[in-house]
Amino acid sequence: MRRFARSFSPARPLRAQAGFTLIEIILVVMLIGVVVAFAASRILGGGDRAKVGLAKAQVQTTADKIEQYKMDVGQYPAKLDDLVTQPNGVAGWLGPYAKAVETKDPWGNPIEYKLPGEGGKAYSLTSFGRDGKAGGSSVDADILAE
Repeated sequence: MRRFARSFSPARPLRAQAGFTLIEIILVVMLIGVVVAFAASRILGGGDRAKVGLAKAQVQTTADKIEQYKMDVGQYPAKLDDLVTQPNGVAGWLGPYAKAVETKDPWGNPIEYKLPGEGGKAYSLTSFGRDGKAGGSSVDADILAE
């Protein structure tokens, strides 16, 4: 009987524990942070843009309500509160034409109503934007009824 020699190859060295290194984990966490920051800026910035759009619509709707008041009463209201509650001594009032909350812009600032208006207009309506001050740009810009 013939014996076959067994050949033993040296055991392969075990690979170091499989997993992520600390640097790889830090890089992944940083990448996730960048993506979240970008997404948050897009989502949160959209809220301000939505409020600007809402303010434009609200100012225009209030202007329409003022015109309805004039058609019913025969004159423009002395103040925006006249759209909400009937003023004394006014005949033909068929309101309320608006709710009290509708006389404020989406940021909670009162919509400015001037009678007579600027530039020869019968009246002017203005939302001063997020900052509530005249002038400004972007979401702080004034929004006028057209």
